[in-house]
Amino acid sequence: MVSTIKNQNVNPHDGHNYTHDHAHHEHNHGHSHANEINANNSRGFGIGIIINLAFILIEIGYGISSGSLSLIADAGHNLSDVLGLALSLAAFMAEKFKPTSRFTYGYRSSSILAALFNSLFLVIACGAIGWEAILRFSEPVDVPGGTIMIIAGIGIIINFATALLFRDGHEELNRHAAFLHMLLDALVSAVVVLSGLVIKLTGWHWIDPTLSLAIVVVLLWSSWSLIRRSVAMALNAVPPSIDVSAVVERLDQLPDVVNVHHLHIWPVSTSETAMTAHIVRSKIQNNDEFIGQVGDIMKKEFDIGHVTIQIEHNGCDNEDDC
Repeated sequence: MVSTIKNQNVNPHDGHNYTHDHAHHEHNHGHSHANEINANNSRGFGIGIIINLAFILIEIGYGISSGSLSLIADAGHNLSDVLGLALSLAAFMAEKFKPTSRFTYGYRSSSILAALFNSLFLVIACGAIGWEAILRFSEPVDVPGGTIMIIAGIGIIINFATALLFRDGHEELNRHAAFLHMLLDALVSAVVVLSGLVIKLTGWHWIDPTLSLAIVVVLLWSSWSLIRRSVAMALNAVPPSIDVSAVVERLDQLPDVVNVHHLHIWPVSTSETAMTAHIVRSKIQNNDEFIGQVGDIMKKEFDIGHVTIQIEHNGCDNEDDC
């Protein structure tokens, strides 16, 4: 979709007269691709929520019947992960809301906020597990019984299966966060089973907190990149997959381009990118065709779906001079 508005004015930056064309090029197929991504995300998060809620009910039921506080506590931890999945699902659903006069991009940025909160939730979860592991060095817990180990084994399967729902598409931060959350839960459940067996055989109570701390260190290392990326997105940083100098160089290669300036690239959501730029041309003919070409190139080569271009005609006081 291309729209153009022409007006004569003076460029305040250098005092030269320019004819300005303001135009926006937006790919409808880009929206379709984004909607497809959101549909897949929504389906994956919905399945993950249902599976984990069912497991939480099982944990609570067995925890109450057996008097196991560890199962009830683990159910509470899993519930926090479900809330994280629900937050991401709500963000993807909010992206479908139509823009308003105040929120002109709609609510697409909600997925960025969800990614930021989920990365913080992951750090908090790692901190809680790490703190509990440190306490267990001085206060060893009882070896888990057979029922608890069976439930923990089921937890490994369910959490790992849920993590597999998000194994692809880690460039989308909420999927990456969900993958790390579920992987953390699966590994913690594995520690419960493995340490229980080792303690039964050897009496080494230190194995449980040691393995837990090792998992926390690995997950915190993985979480750091997620935190940096989500914070950068929240601050409208250029997505790491896009090289600004390469964008400028590509624009400079287009016909009649004299200069590119006021270039801005930022994430609209965790799966969409926007760009604005002022392009100085030596000719004013075929601007609509040129703008369409820019939009197609940006989408194809840099995956930028929302492109707004202002054309400036260098040294042209009227069309007859160009």
